[in-house]
Amino acid sequence: MSIDVRLDVVMAQKRIKLNELAAKIGITEANLSILKNNKAKAIRFSTLTALCRELECQPGDLLKFVEEKNI
Repeated sequence: MSIDVRLDVVMAQKRIKLNELAAKIGITEANLSILKNNKAKAIRFSTLTALCRELECQPGDLLKFVEEKNI
């Protein structure tokens, strides 16, 4: 089981660039890139709140539960 971060999809839909979004929510481009590229191990609720507010979306638009299949 894992959580897939869909920030890149939402950013593309909203036509917003990484540097612009990072400046608007007050985090570094490097940290936002880690989140966008699904490399983050955690996300603060304050960051999630800022993303949802700026992108006008819900947490479920940014995060998706993915069940891993046993092969």
